Amino acid sequence: MARAGPAQESEMASDHQQDGNRVAIVTGGARRIGAAIVEALHHRGLDIVLHYRGSRREAEALAVALDRRRPGSVLVVQADLADPDAPVAIAEASRARFGRIDVLVNNASTFFPTPVREATADHWNELMISNLRAPFFLSAACAPCLREARGAIVNLVDIHGLVPLARHPIYSQAKAGLIMQTRSLARELAPRVRVNGVAPGAILWPESGQAEEAGAAILERVPLRRQGQPEDIAGAVTFLALDAPYVTGQILAVDGGRLLNM
Repeated sequence: MARAGPAQESEMASDHQQDGNRVAIVTGGARRIGAAIVEALHHRGLDIVLHYRGSRREAEALAVALDRRRPGSVLVVQADLADPDAPVAIAEASRARFGRIDVLVNNASTFFPTPVREATADHWNELMISNLRAPFFLSAACAPCLREARGAIVNLVDIHGLVPLARHPIYSQAKAGLIMQTRSLARELAPRVRVNGVAPGAILWPESGQAEEAGAAILERVPLRRQGQPEDIAGAVTFLALDAPYVTGQILAVDGGRLLNM
């Protein structure tokens, strides 16, 4: 079950329920790309429901920093998205605090290699739940509020949902499924909700360790010859969420042109 973290307690809550500020839910919003997305949307004036699973310290530190800029603007929610009840609980927490949902960013993801001879059913379930099942049911839970707000969903997919990544067949399948989910929900939720995806390329190396030589080899295949930054992804998400009223069902690759050489 999701539970609201310490940052939810604020005497400003009732004011925010009345003033009609737009609200964005960002899953996996405590660190890395998720934190950049939270920062960008907050900078645009949105109140934020900042979801995390295990990064409590980072989530609360980010919430404190953003609340200093605009008091009462961040609700921290802890949830394990593998819990079938978590999507509804997150949506209900947003409605209870802010009274609305305008943007949903499905950013939370699990990533690890699963060579065919080593892959297990547990690997399959973990990768499919975090990358495919959880975004679907959170989108469904938020859909009534998003329809009311004429809002938007942005899914973080991956260029490897288009071209598979070696030694990562389950992850690649899950992200390919999320691309089709994005397009399917764009049809299902139209005309009141737009649904799009952002497909990052070489932005951040996995925390498990990416050898410098491997990173250099990847960048050799990137026409722009540099690694992207989390802010590049945050900018694309912000565009699709707020500035693209006639765009739906699309996947925007933010990869420095890497797909051209794959």
